[in-house]
Amino acid sequence: MNRRAKIIATLGPASEDKKTIKNLLTAGIDVARINFSHGDLESHTRVIQTLRETARELNRPITILQDLSGPKIRTGEIKSGKINLVQGKQLILTTDDILGTEEIVSVNYPDLPQNAEVGGRILLDDGKLELSVKEIKGSQVVTEVVQGGVLKPRKGVNLPGTNLTIRTLTEKDLVDLKFGLAHDIDVLALSYVRSANDIERLREEIKKINPDQSGIPIIAKLEHPEAIENLHEIIHAADGVMVARGDLGIEMPPESVPIIQKRIIAVANKHLSFVIIATQMLESMVNNPRPTRAEASDVANAVLDGCDAVMLSGETAIGKFPVKTVQMMASIIQQSEDHSDEWGHSYFDPTEDAIHDNAVSITRAARELAHDRSVSAIAVFTRSGRTARLMSKARPRVPILAFTPVEKTYQYLSMLWGTTPCLIPQAASIEEMLSHVDTEVIEGTQVKPGQEIVLIAGFPIDKMVPPNLALLHTVKSR
Repeated sequence: MNRRAKIIATLGPASEDKKTIKNLLTAGIDVARINFSHGDLESHTRVIQTLRETARELNRPITILQDLSGPKIRTGEIKSGKINLVQGKQLILTTDDILGTEEIVSVNYPDLPQNAEVGGRILLDDGKLELSVKEIKGSQVVTEVVQGGVLKPRKGVNLPGTNLTIRTLTEKDLVDLKFGLAHDIDVLALSYVRSANDIERLREEIKKINPDQSGIPIIAKLEHPEAIENLHEIIHAADGVMVARGDLGIEMPPESVPIIQKRIIAVANKHLSFVIIATQMLESMVNNPRPTRAEASDVANAVLDGCDAVMLSGETAIGKFPVKTVQMMASIIQQSEDHSDEWGHSYFDPTEDAIHDNAVSITRAARELAHDRSVSAIAVFTRSGRTARLMSKARPRVPILAFTPVEKTYQYLSMLWGTTPCLIPQAASIEEMLSHVDTEVIEGTQVKPGQEIVLIAGFPIDKMVPPNLALLHTVKSR
């Protein structure tokens, strides 16, 4: 596979059966996202088991990403299943647990009356419906419909420009977190992150549940203006960030989102942090077998700007064409990367702090050596996955082959840009390490005997030390 940017696909009712999962893996997904805003723990258990089982049958890794639902504010249940909001009419939002009607609808956020402001806006259903706050009395917020339409139960509620008094980790998230760790998920995504404290609290909760899993990678979802203000500290605290353009485009003017996206990609790459672009990338393929030209351009520009991964949400979770959507995304990525030398903006320019990290220096040296000698690949030996991630962020022009004896790391490596994971026995010497390389490279990649690769590892080989060795190796026949 020549494609380097990775594909994250959300699983849901349209893609949870074994046949579809197998087809999605064959089509090229690298990461399976399980959205804990939907479904129940029983169905999530079945999906995780099917993913692992199918990946083993195909002899390939799959990274499982657990997306914690976070403090999403939603409307409650509605008596008739839906109501029609008419422009100019009054609608009361209440924190009381009631069955909604055309006059009054419940909201699952107790502090709504304290956070709403007279004259302020409230958006419903991803911004499709707009209300203007007229009065606040007790548990009720009295509004006037500015932009009407159909409102169904459990639709999102946004208060643009308001700093909500809300905790990022909910009680539901903590239950889901225990479940995810018990089922050995590979990566966590935390919703509604506003500061580094949110990431630190999640790490503390992980340590309480299982200290052995405290190093699990955490992706911070950027969905609020406060997160953009605290971007640098969040990137330092997390292992990666997701540009969650759905809520971000509601909380901020839509016209500002493209520039914010480019800025986040640039800052994340400078700090050697993983970055995902998400939401509505191929949205029209929920119902259609082909994307719009604008959507194809959106995916291509995210790749050319240097993101690590692009994500599909409803397209694969509830769409009519989940497999075809993944195939289309893979094709767009490949076309974009074929012209990255001409139009791409991804380059290796780490921060001053990163430059003084010996592991970064080794990966940078390996990149330059690979380019100078026109080698076929860069082989990385890693236990935690960190060296492979740093090598990935260096953006070499050749494939990265990441060798690890740790199965957990093997699963996670599938997520890294330009990286092919290889599960091998622990090597005790350089000679044994090179033997593993020769065997795996010839059997599992396009590298041929007689071709050169750059290899980086920590020496002594049998110790857990940061990378301090880079060498040229000619692949030998086995």
